[in-house]
Amino acid sequence: MSFDVLWLSRADMDTLGLTMREIMDVVEEGFAAMGRGEVEMPAKIGIHTRKDCFNHSMPCYVGGTLDMAGVKVVSGYPPNQKKGLPYITGIWTLIDPETGLVRSVMDAAWITAWRTGAASGVYARHFGDPETKCVGIVGLGVQGHMNLRAMIEVFPKIEEVRMFDPFAGQAERFTADMQPLLPNARFINCADPKACVTGADVVITCTPIVEKPERFIKSEWLKEDVLAIAVDYDSAFDAETMSGAVTFTTDSETQYLWTQDHGTYFQNGYPSKAGLHSDMGEICAGKKPGARKGRRSAVLMGIALDDVMTGHLLYEKALEMKTGTWVQL
Repeated sequence: MSFDVLWLSRADMDTLGLTMREIMDVVEEGFAAMGRGEVEMPAKIGIHTRKDCFNHSMPCYVGGTLDMAGVKVVSGYPPNQKKGLPYITGIWTLIDPETGLVRSVMDAAWITAWRTGAASGVYARHFGDPETKCVGIVGLGVQGHMNLRAMIEVFPKIEEVRMFDPFAGQAERFTADMQPLLPNARFINCADPKACVTGADVVITCTPIVEKPERFIKSEWLKEDVLAIAVDYDSAFDAETMSGAVTFTTDSETQYLWTQDHGTYFQNGYPSKAGLHSDMGEICAGKKPGARKGRRSAVLMGIALDDVMTGHLLYEKALEMKTGTWVQL
């Protein structure tokens, strides 16, 4: 017996007009559900066909009043950047929690881009200084763009955006794309990472995730009161940035510790369980408070929960706007 499935391409998703704030709101709702114990989400499993490359499977079920499920199959290939190919590719499937039937299949790269920036925005809502004026972005690809979009939602007083990327032309493209969203801010192309992060109120690293990180951002470069957000695992910030912070937060304590115990990431000085202040479930469910002063650091790995919340929002919006292509399985 066949059944209908809604296919949403990247172009379809772009036409839906979802905003970063809308996605931040549903991602925060998902974090709160996790904090209440309503989420089933195993750690990412994957295969690695080339050095520094991954292919992950990411299932999640959100129970309670939300009752939604999905699975993402996603690949990350840093060498693609030099080939003119996307770093992140994949598909996400929406699953009916009542029957197990696939209800929708959609582009995973779009979801990954927006929900990752949104997660940083939710973290900044709870830990950021409302007076933030200077944001430093290291890595000006998709995540550099999306993370700045999220910071704009949280910090209305941004006056300066510092940029660093080793690839020629990235800063110019980034400025052209993002200046219209911050027409009164200064965009400064920095010659090196140190110049980008020194004195910034918020520093976000968006570099490729690698097996043997150089960790080239030094804690002594950062100001005392700073929000340090890693969306690239442990590739950029040195261990002291995280282990010596007033608070160290991750999106999922369970997944962070599992990854630390079973993989090559978060070794050599990155915090263990004793060094964790909180995960985003505890923060958004109100079980632990955020902080606004001192060095507040976070590793936001990108979890399947964020995909489910964002994908379901896309599906509901697509049904409302009659967007996408129905196919039969």
